[in-house]
Parts: sequence; structure tokens; C-alpha cells
Amino acid sequence: MLPVILLYTIVSLSGLILVIGFLKSIRIVPNQRALVIERLGKYKKTLGAGFHVLTPFLEKVAYIHNLKERAIDVPSQMCITNDNVRVEVNGILYLKVVDPKKASYGIENFLVGAIQLAQTTMRSVIGKLNLDKTFEERDTINAQVVKSVDEASEPWGVKVTRYEIKNIDIPRDILHVMEVQMESERIKRAKIAESEGKREAKINRSIGVMSEAINISEGEKQKLINEAEGRAKEIESIAKATALGIRKVAEAIQSSGGEDAVALRIAESYINELRHLAKKSTDLILPLDLANIKSVMEMITKILKQK
Repeated sequence: MLPVILLYTIVSLSGLILVIGFLKSIRIVPNQRALVIERLGKYKKTLGAGFHVLTPFLEKVAYIHNLKERAIDVPSQMCITNDNVRVEVNGILYLKVVDPKKASYGIENFLVGAIQLAQTTMRSVIGKLNLDKTFEERDTINAQVVKSVDEASEPWGVKVTRYEIKNIDIPRDILHVMEVQMESERIKRAKIAESEGKREAKINRSIGVMSEAINISEGEKQKLINEAEGRAKEIESIAKATALGIRKVAEAIQSSGGEDAVALRIAESYINELRHLAKKSTDLILPLDLANIKSVMEMITKILKQK
């Protein structure tokens, strides 16, 4: 009876062990996770997201990896710049696992390795720069750290996407000197800007004065041209009118009684001129026959007949 009970017990335990082993061989892998499977201590395969069944008692999950991008704090470290200034720098390293097999067997702990490599690279990069450049070239420093760490971590199955410097702490005395220097630079830039503004203002005023003088001279020139053209047209009009008058007079002289009319007109003008000259305040020396109107008329008539 006892052997039968013992046999039942052994069979029951064996069945329970088989059930437990089968249940443990069932694996449901979430998204963005990877399971590294070993068979009898040797790498067998990598399981992605989904439902999987392992070989009971022969296969086991050796490593579980998160495939999401991770942000890792890089602790503060002391760095010495090219101009012998001690600064403390910390940052954030972004990376993700791209090859679970390499991440499992390429290095014991890829996170620690990446952090250490980022720190050593940061010290090397900052050691080549002066203090001022460490603040001005953060993007360059970040790019160099990413490049160095990514190249070194490729055998680990890890991809470094970016690195960002969080803080750069410098000693108080150096910070005070930098503040004084920046203040002097601001004052210098303000004075330069002020002098540049005054120079530009003088240039603009001189250009304005020059433009005004040019405009005035152009106006005067155009005025003189217009006046000259006006006088020329006036002279031309007077000449045309005079010529027309002379032509009319000549035609009148050629007509009947024209000579007598001209002689009469000249005599009237002669008498008017004598009247203007005959003033008390005027001393004149005249020919003897100047007042003899008859002789003057005869002389004018003679001239007209000769013409």
C-alpha cells in the first residue's frame, strides 16, 4: 500500500513540476522590450514583442532590455580649461539599445560605461578650450561628446542620440572677474554704438546739406535758364514787332502823301524834344538854325526825297 501511495506522490509532483515549467516557459513580451534567451547557458535567440513559448528546463530568459530612449544623468565632474580654470560640468546623456545581444554580452553594464565615457570625453574637450569658449560653444561640445561616445558604444549595441550640458559651475572669484569684464565690454559697446550713431548723424546731416545745396543750385540754374529764355522770347517778339512796324511804315511812305506824313511826324517829335530841352536849369549850345522850323522841315523833306 505504501509503495502505491509513494508512486502516486511522485507522479503528482512530477506533473506539478511539468505544469509549473510549462507555465514558466510562456513569455508575453511588451512593446519596446526585448528578451535575450539562452539554452543551456549559450545564447539562443532574442524575443521581440508578442507571445512566445520557451523550451521548458532548457531555455531561460538571461537578459531583459528596454528599447526606449533613455535620459541618463551624467554626474558633475571637475574639468580644467585650457587657461587653467577649474569648472564643474554635468549633463544628460540620451541613448537607447539597438542590439540586445551586444548589449548583453558586449559589456557588463553599458549604462555605467556610457556615463564614464561621457565624463572622460567632456574633460578632454573642455581641456582644449578657454573658459569663455566653454560658454559660447556648448553645441560644439555636445556634438563632440555624442560622436565619441557613440563610436565607442557601437560594439555594445547602444546608440547615443544626443548629449546636453546642464550646468557649468565656476569659482566665485572667476565669476566676479567675468562679470566685471562683461560690464566693461557692455560699456565699450555702448560707447562704440554712441560714437557710430553720432558719426552716422553727421554724415546724414552733411548729405542733407549737400542735397539741399544741389537742389538750390539746380533751382537757380533752372530759374536763370527760364529767365534767359523769357528774355530771348521777349527780344524776339520786340524785334518781330519792330520789323513789322518798320515794314508798315515803309509801306505807308510808299503810298500817296506818305512823305508829308513822315515829315510832319518828325517835325512833331523835333518840337517835343526842344520843349524838353528848354528848361531853366539846362545850358545848351545849339546851331543858329536849330529853331528855324521851316529850314528843318525842308531838310527832312529833302532827305526823304533822296531816299
